[in-house]
Amino acid sequence: MPFISLKFRPGVNRDTTNYAGEGNWWQMDKVRFLSGFPQKIGGWVKATPNSFLGTCRFLWNWITTYADNFLAVGTNLKLYLEAGGYFYDITPLRPVNPTYTSPATNNCIATTNGLTTVTITITGCSAAVGNYVTISGATAVGGIPAAELNANHKILTAPDANTFTIAVTTAATSTVASGGGTGITVNFEITTGNSGAEIGYGWGTDGWSRLGWGLGGVTPINLQPRIWWYDNFDNNLVANIENGPIYYWERGTNASPATALGTRAALLSSFGGASDVPTQVMQVLVSQQDKHLLAFGAVPYGSSSVSDFDPLLIRWTNQDDPLNWTPTSTNSAGFLRVSRGSRIIRALPTRQETLVWTDTHLYTLQFTGTTDVFNLQEYADNISIAGAKACISANNVTFWMGQDKFYAYTGRVETLPTTLRNQVFGDINLDSGYSIIAGTNEGWNEVWWIYPSETSNYPNRYVIFNYNEKIWYYGNLDRTGWLDSPLRNYPMAVNTPVDSDVGTLYYQENGVDDDGVAMESYILSNDFDIGDGEQFMLTRRLLPDLSFNGSTAAQPEVQIQLRPRRFPGNPATNSVTDEKAVIETTANSYTEQVYIRARARQMGLKIGSTGLGVQWQLGNPRLDARQDGKR
Repeated sequence: MPFISLKFRPGVNRDTTNYAGEGNWWQMDKVRFLSGFPQKIGGWVKATPNSFLGTCRFLWNWITTYADNFLAVGTNLKLYLEAGGYFYDITPLRPVNPTYTSPATNNCIATTNGLTTVTITITGCSAAVGNYVTISGATAVGGIPAAELNANHKILTAPDANTFTIAVTTAATSTVASGGGTGITVNFEITTGNSGAEIGYGWGTDGWSRLGWGLGGVTPINLQPRIWWYDNFDNNLVANIENGPIYYWERGTNASPATALGTRAALLSSFGGASDVPTQVMQVLVSQQDKHLLAFGAVPYGSSSVSDFDPLLIRWTNQDDPLNWTPTSTNSAGFLRVSRGSRIIRALPTRQETLVWTDTHLYTLQFTGTTDVFNLQEYADNISIAGAKACISANNVTFWMGQDKFYAYTGRVETLPTTLRNQVFGDINLDSGYSIIAGTNEGWNEVWWIYPSETSNYPNRYVIFNYNEKIWYYGNLDRTGWLDSPLRNYPMAVNTPVDSDVGTLYYQENGVDDDGVAMESYILSNDFDIGDGEQFMLTRRLLPDLSFNGSTAAQPEVQIQLRPRRFPGNPATNSVTDEKAVIETTANSYTEQVYIRARARQMGLKIGSTGLGVQWQLGNPRLDARQDGKR
């Protein structure tokens, strides 16, 4: 009997049964398709030698007129700018009494012999546990070097409104009640936020009026995480904490960015000439074509009270002036309100319009250049979006994940056909929709969604749509933020492990391993009939068709499994009595044929690698089999 050529359609189909999907691929991890054939995805390495503090969910990259290549990294603990492989802390200071100086801080430091815990006493400082403070100008106290005191510290305890404690590395060699000198400056940063994994109980956790009188705190809920939004206004960074105030960081005019990187972002309202800046916004965005700074969801014009926050209001500044939010007859500042839905979820700039999602509708916002400035039109109703960061534009199309399907906007809203609907929406935690991220991988014509599985609060699964080949694939990956910027050589992603405050920036598609550790990958086919599916077939050998181009290992190899079955639904069973039910072997670039011995009606093929430095692609393997009866 001639060899059986094992040809499978590209992509993965999980919306049928294993046997009904004959000719498809069934399971996979860390595998993509190129020209219809499966291969291991690219690896990743640390982009910087340093780490950052907190969980980041959004990245922003821009280049200034001075050729600075900046990356904004906002976390639940800090706000950073990454430049040249280093993270610069530009976290704003808290707006009330942000800086304490002498005489309030004279000799405010106390130590206890043998302990690394230091007590700071400042009348009325109202420090909070978990927040960060920067001390400068102190001298050595109790044997603790000045360099350890004059640093950025996390507040460990706050016994009362006047005292707090920090930790240093060196244990005190003596007990000092008050010390440090008279030139001490203490800067308190803005209050930190939740990472997204916290569960809240008790009065107020459910939000006033959300559940009704007397029901607050009955059910545990995920506390709102801290999410940053940002954009660049020319060389400068504009940023806001979701449902918080707007901050601004100025690059300055020095040829070297060193001075600017040593300064912090500050409230936009604190800059000279600022007028009617909204005190609370959902998302800020710069309309780059016409240079307006917009706020989606905002406190109305004329009010400074956050209790007046309108989640459907859109406000914008005067053209080319991010400080002026006061509408007049002689400028272009203004506002309008979205009419449908209960709140704005996301605004995303595309070609010559900005798409605006509410929880029920999709709108398009366009600059008109008339006295109306912007025009808002409804594009679709009865749609959903799984999370604020679940949308992305690629190849002049906007894609997003809904609550139960995928969508595409090409000038009209369409449902995006998928073969992984059950796989994704059958195992997803939509209550943690804030953690779902969408990103592009332009080099491979891919849109990625990274989302939390049903039992997770952190994103740990991914699903990919290849918009060039119109196919889907999926796998497991822990990432909290993603950005494919043309200003960097590789797509960037960030991750902060669960129960950790230390995050890492990665360059994706760089190498073939998991940051120096072997990356496991595999793909498993649907069961296929050997012959006509009625007769038992005796298989004797497999002729693999493999490429190891791109491998860095001296002798790269893959693992091959053949999974014989008698009937659909049966466990893997080999009718040849002295053989294992699942036949395992290896193959490398020199393997011409693999001898096997299996007797079955159906079979599944699995290819994968677990070694360091291995890159592989599968072609069309062939199976040598002959008819062997019906029983």
